[in-house]
Amino acid sequence: MSEKVQEVAEQEETVDQGVHNYSSEDSWVQPEDPILLERLEWFKDQKLGLMMHWGPYSQLGLVESWALSDEDGDWSRNGIDWDIDGEELKRQYFALNKTFNPLRFQPELWAELAAESGFQYLNFTTKHHDGFCMWDTRTTDYRVTGAECPFHAHKHADIVKQLFNAFRAKGLGISAYFSKADWSSPYYWTPGIRPDTKTSRGPSYDPKEYPWLWEKFVQFTHEQIMELMTNYGRIDVLWLDAGWVNDYRSQNIRLGEVVEKARQIQPWLLSADRTVGGPYENLITPEQTLPERALQVPWESCITMGTSFSFRYEDRYKSVRQLIQLLIEIVAKGGNLALNIGPQPDGRLSEAAIARMKGMGEWLKVHGEAIYGTRICEPHVVDNVCFTQKNGVVYAMYLYKSASEQVPGEIHLPWTGEAGIIDLVGGPERLDYRRTDSGIAVLLPESERYVAEAPIAHVFRIHA
Repeated sequence: MSEKVQEVAEQEETVDQGVHNYSSEDSWVQPEDPILLERLEWFKDQKLGLMMHWGPYSQLGLVESWALSDEDGDWSRNGIDWDIDGEELKRQYFALNKTFNPLRFQPELWAELAAESGFQYLNFTTKHHDGFCMWDTRTTDYRVTGAECPFHAHKHADIVKQLFNAFRAKGLGISAYFSKADWSSPYYWTPGIRPDTKTSRGPSYDPKEYPWLWEKFVQFTHEQIMELMTNYGRIDVLWLDAGWVNDYRSQNIRLGEVVEKARQIQPWLLSADRTVGGPYENLITPEQTLPERALQVPWESCITMGTSFSFRYEDRYKSVRQLIQLLIEIVAKGGNLALNIGPQPDGRLSEAAIARMKGMGEWLKVHGEAIYGTRICEPHVVDNVCFTQKNGVVYAMYLYKSASEQVPGEIHLPWTGEAGIIDLVGGPERLDYRRTDSGIAVLLPESERYVAEAPIAHVFRIHA
């Protein structure tokens, strides 16, 4: 590892109200393995993934896991409106496995909806920081197939297996979210070591003072990761959260050791050791944001459809227009959008989420050629115009922020490169245009000008 990457990796990870910072381009290390380089190109082709945070916490409609950490209680417990102290809250939270029973879970319907709506891969939370496992692990009883969980006897009880198989059957890739921290593990939050019960996101002891205990946690973590890598079919991405657990600080879990072991079984496996940098952060993961400029390295923004990663009662969802325009800007800057939806505690997706997904799919069926498989194209993003390119064709997407916006008769595109024929994707071809000092002015046909509502975007196909 270079000194620069070492320096970045050793920096304290910033988590502000549950939102993680993201690594800089300087910390990205290009893999040497040609298989991984090929898979990174595959990843950059996908553009749109479906992210899902789901677990027993969904029953409360609160932020996932974070309320367990006293250190993060000032923001994570804002939604707790019943008379309860911190210690009782932790007891109630850890007991949610005893009531988690999503009987209306239909994995095939989720997969079909995602595929029809233009999503290309699934990023699912196999385990969040609270440590509850959504697969049939043998490492802990705190799991969806454990005897205390009423869902354990259901035919779909191994939720990870059901989802991965269903989405894979629809041709979608699989990204397995896995938290390196585990607040239910007695090897991480160990009772009796400290005189108080105050919790933070880190372990309840100093790994340097208790190396034998930390080694138990390392082995526990490796075993869980290898279960997922061995028993759950092809995994495209191992998406690792809890960046404060990393090999360059006191919480060294020897990640490289387990990733390389996993790659003996799945040599195509990409790893996203998010916020850590170095050779196992194959893709950079902004959260609830996107870079101000295009990045030259593989990246993926995880952004919520509503206001929360986990299910929230009466949540407010972004409109289809907002979501598509978010996707367009991310793709123009070289990234993927992992759009997060929190399933309901009963196992369904909300009607609002379904409607947004279907709306995105309708737009992508017409205009997806300007999104999927494209690469960045300068000038990337200028005001409300975004550019992509593929197979010698440049796409210019002119965005309308609202349906009430006036559609101009002539649209200016800040494109100074070569231009021959210009078509409207999903509309008339060979449009009239003229050169200007700063680009191209394209004449919109009358069928596009006199409309009741402005479209989400006019997408132009520019042939050199």
